[in-house]
Amino acid sequence: MASGGGQGKGPGPGYPQYAASYDEDRRWWPWLVPTVLVSCIAVFAAEMFVNDCPRHGSPLGGDATCVAERFLRRFAFQPLRENPLLGPSSATLEKMGALNWAKVVHEHQGWRLISCIWLHAGLVHLIVNMLSLLFIGIRLEQQFGFVRIGVIYLVSGFGGSVMSALFLRTNYISVGASGALFGLLGSMLSELFMNWTIYANKAAAIITLLFIIAINLAIGILPHADNFAHIGGFASGFLLGFVLLARPQFGWMERHELPQTNQPPKYKLPVHLVGCGTCRADSWVSCSI
Repeated sequence: MASGGGQGKGPGPGYPQYAASYDEDRRWWPWLVPTVLVSCIAVFAAEMFVNDCPRHGSPLGGDATCVAERFLRRFAFQPLRENPLLGPSSATLEKMGALNWAKVVHEHQGWRLISCIWLHAGLVHLIVNMLSLLFIGIRLEQQFGFVRIGVIYLVSGFGGSVMSALFLRTNYISVGASGALFGLLGSMLSELFMNWTIYANKAAAIITLLFIIAINLAIGILPHADNFAHIGGFASGFLLGFVLLARPQFGWMERHELPQTNQPPKYKLPVHLVGCGTCRADSWVSCSI
């Protein structure tokens, strides 16, 4: 666990001796985030294998040809008019486990609330979400470990799916990991609030993070984007962050018990400007990126 603290200070009269470093200096080797990335890539390859555009064709008719059919053969993408994100058909996504309100409610297929966060509507959608996962997730896993970040990722993805299912009572289907990614952003915000005293440049840190969140939520209002998954995932991650990402605080003890020091605050907020997308589709698929 990345805990609060700093380098040991020489004790004065009446002050106890402190160790040279605290648990916060420990860093986990990130393996969960790369594993999730590889899994999503493998699932997308399975989507394209099942889709088999040259064999099944397109609902647009005979004049619509598969993209890169000669090179990719069975893994060729649907026509751009049907799916501009370079991916499978909506029918394939639904078959593979895309979120569909009617199937969850009327056919009791609750597993779709989890399976949809592993699916992506196209190659463009996959690349954007996986880059976002790397930028956000790697640093968080290094600081807090795979257990807590894994819990936040999965529960936030589930929360985003539930929110999406509650408000998208139409023929749309929804796929993508952005509910889980927004959960990681939400947990970063709650972690900042809890551990406020150990960050340098506090105002810049919170303004930057709020700006990133606002930009991603604004992208979600674009047509065919599923902002309900973004909001549900963010709320879930924000609440979980208060439970899972607290650090021991040594600021009060240093101010009242230890000698003064000119050592600057140790922590700065690692934030990256990224875009996360969850896609909705009916006859074709689009995405916020």
